[in-house]
Amino acid sequence: MKSIRWIIFAALALLQYATITDAQTPPTPPQPPVVADSEAQTTLVKTGDNAPDFTCQTLAGKDFSLSQQKGKVVLVNFFATWCGPCLLEMPRLDKEIFQKYADRKDFTLIVIGREHQAAELLTFGKEKGFSFPMAPDPKREIYGKYATEYIPRTFIVGKDGKVKLASVGYSEADFQEILQTLQNELK
Repeated sequence: MKSIRWIIFAALALLQYATITDAQTPPTPPQPPVVADSEAQTTLVKTGDNAPDFTCQTLAGKDFSLSQQKGKVVLVNFFATWCGPCLLEMPRLDKEIFQKYADRKDFTLIVIGREHQAAELLTFGKEKGFSFPMAPDPKREIYGKYATEYIPRTFIVGKDGKVKLASVGYSEADFQEILQTLQNELK
């Protein structure tokens, strides 16, 4: 019986010592999360930059060249058919932007399928019922001039050829900023 009391006494003493020692050890401060890539680091073209020129062929067979759009406000959107945020944004791009401004001579919109072939985009566009012009970018040749990662991405290029907005991702706030920038540029 004495040995059990001795073990309990030793255990309590050890526990009390550990509590006192822990109280004297300062806590480890929280470490900031490690960020491998940020949106800013992966955006190659920022607001105020000259928009890099590119050419492509739309699914309708029309040639598109950004440099030939001077004097127009151009909305360039990069997406992928498998991207959830893209699928939320695209119907709004079609209805609230393209259909609203399509008849204006000083506006154009092009939606570019990053890493997609024309056949994929044709099927996708028909299934979704989109009316805006789309173009494939199977090797990221166009996308690579604007960014290295992340979609959807929207760039608004002003009549002077400078980027007025560079947006990454999709949220209600982001979309409202796109709408506001377009309204300001098309005044």
